[in-house]
Amino acid sequence: MQEYQIKRGYTKTLAESMVQGLRDQFGVEPTVSEDGHYIISYGALLRLEVWLGSGGKTLIVDTEADKTADDETILETNRRFRNYLQQVTGYTTKERAKKAQQAVKGTE
Repeated sequence: MQEYQIKRGYTKTLAESMVQGLRDQFGVEPTVSEDGHYIISYGALLRLEVWLGSGGKTLIVDTEADKTADDETILETNRRFRNYLQQVTGYTTKERAKKAQQAVKGTE
């Protein structure tokens, strides 16, 4: 499970963009669990589950990978997942890594 910070200005529409991003990047309609989590299955991901955290200011993502998937499927799934995170959080992969490092330093 991973928690991602959201860029300023993206938090107002986070709930909508979280779901729309799944549609845009993976081309599937997510199912909604009773606790408000959105779940899809795509490519090398047996399960991708997303929900709002910290008062609607962060995105929480939990995944379960298909370890039997071929390399091409894994690469395609990872690309779509990175694009999804960028669409929803507003941060590039490099910026998300930097934010994660800062968060770890802040807890030490």
